[in-house]
Amino acid sequence: METADTMPHASRAFAAISPRLDPASIGIVVCIPCFRRPQHLRQTLESLANQRTGHRFAVVMVENDVQRSESVPVAAEFLASGKLQGICVVEPRQGNCFAINAAFETALDTFPAASSFLMIDDDEIASPDWLERMISTAETTGADIVGGPVRPHFDDARKRGLRRHPAFAPAYAASGPVPVIYGCGNCLIRRPVFERVGAPAFDLRFNFLGGGDTDFFYRCLRLGMRFHWVAEATISETVPPSRTKLSWLITRGLRIGAINYHVQRKATPTVWLRARLTLKLLAALPVSLVYAARAVLTERERTIAMHPMSVAIGSVLAAIGIEPQPYKASKISA
Repeated sequence: METADTMPHASRAFAAISPRLDPASIGIVVCIPCFRRPQHLRQTLESLANQRTGHRFAVVMVENDVQRSESVPVAAEFLASGKLQGICVVEPRQGNCFAINAAFETALDTFPAASSFLMIDDDEIASPDWLERMISTAETTGADIVGGPVRPHFDDARKRGLRRHPAFAPAYAASGPVPVIYGCGNCLIRRPVFERVGAPAFDLRFNFLGGGDTDFFYRCLRLGMRFHWVAEATISETVPPSRTKLSWLITRGLRIGAINYHVQRKATPTVWLRARLTLKLLAALPVSLVYAARAVLTERERTIAMHPMSVAIGSVLAAIGIEPQPYKASKISA
């Protein structure tokens, strides 16, 4: 029976662990936050089990739905079979940042010899050489943080034009040093990064809004850390029909605007700087209308043209306390 002393965190519990796991022999850990997508998780784990690499690695899965815990049986199956080495823990505090922090904290504590920590979401599939390319890039460049593209796969083939939409398009097209990366769905972070940034790594203020990864990477940028992009280290993500609807895309733009506001506000400690930020946000509204009008003439997908405007509106709404909270799940009766 697990106790508070043996658990990675007093409120977390081990749900599954590989037989004969030797944490001291693991130098690389892949972290996977899990929430109500057991069938997608199965595909994610299969892609990791089929990696073409000579590196020994482990996985840390975090179930963030304590009531259903649908991911736990899938995780336990892969660990018990020996397809993957690692552990699965349950994080009872629901929220995006709670889950990601739990994954990284558990990995850091459980695998003291590990130097590289990667992350993939539970609805993503890693290409066969993903891990090898991420690790080799980190080793050859000395970068603190490595990122790669998450390419969308649409259930509805008619929606493929949305691949250019900022909600789905990768941040960069070519490999090389980059100023910063924005998402953690395909990333590698070196152990010293966590030591420098401090805990919790992902600010809990972004728990239900999202964007804790953007905030984390911008904090790393301000600390002078180096970023590198690997265009060939691809991950694919299944995009369900619900995420191609106009309502979802507009809400996504509003959310990105809210995230941008909160990230910038954290860097404006004085009243004067915050006043300047407010004026900047207000000025962005008419500019976004110009961008939208121009994009309507060049884009067949009108939703792409609307994106700058919804981002600008989202920033202004966040400044007055109105913002979406997509990671706040509805309660489920036991």
